[in-house]
Amino acid sequence: MTVPTRHSMPPVALSLRTEGDLSDPSAEEDCAGCAELSAVRDRASAVGDMTTVSDCNVLLRRHPQGH
Repeated sequence: MTVPTRHSMPPVALSLRTEGDLSDPSAEEDCAGCAELSAVRDRASAVGDMTTVSDCNVLLRRHPQGH
């Protein structure tokens, strides 16, 4: 009896973040949504809520370009 294959595809290799990637993204000028995310991130950072800081950074990076 043979053992079934557990994974049909090879593992995915993810790139490591470099030092340049570690800075917080900046808010788009004249965008209320970006300004609010930036403000939430600043308040979260002040109280040590790094989960919210990270969430805000993800949302700012995903923000559509050219409003």
